[in-house]
Amino acid sequence: MYKVYGDYKSGNCYKVKLMLSLLGIPYQWIDVDILNGDTQTAEFLAKNPNGKIPVLELEDGTCLWESNAILNFLADGSEFLPSEPRLRTQVLQWQFFEQYSHEPYIAVARFIQFYLNMPEDRLEEYKTTHKGGYKALKVMERQLQATPYLVGEQYSIADIALYAYTHVAHEGGFDLAPYPAVQAWLKRVASHPKHVAMLD
Repeated sequence: MYKVYGDYKSGNCYKVKLMLSLLGIPYQWIDVDILNGDTQTAEFLAKNPNGKIPVLELEDGTCLWESNAILNFLADGSEFLPSEPRLRTQVLQWQFFEQYSHEPYIAVARFIQFYLNMPEDRLEEYKTTHKGGYKALKVMERQLQATPYLVGEQYSIADIALYAYTHVAHEGGFDLAPYPAVQAWLKRVASHPKHVAMLD
């Protein structure tokens, strides 16, 4: 059985949890407290030398890390990862967008507000993350006005990658009211019969 090392409140860890639920794959969850230094122990660093969660441990003890890489591994051969090269590349395009243009702003704002409770020394950074985060939401809004999912008609790991932090963006102070297509997409993703919520 797979083992997932993660934090239930982490969007990156939620990606893996949601993917496993959609695929109906059983797993063991091992809770990791990042604020308590759990990711910096020798035992954990042997699994991921970068000291971050999530980590997916396979049956043979091999460990995979980086949430979007794990999504690609789990979704391979399933309906959630297109086999056609152009569509598959568009999935990767959105995953790279998530890591470079979305997560550094929306997830970081949420971390400052939700995890750290707005410390004074990070307020300026918090304001900066909002500029980048709203820019990312505009890009998503434009695409989702044209297609029901980020890569056309099919729900894919591109949607999982971006749903994870977008659906809790309000916990980082973001207002999604100006983005009706994004809001409709969030409901569409959550309506999947095998959907599981972040804290379920």
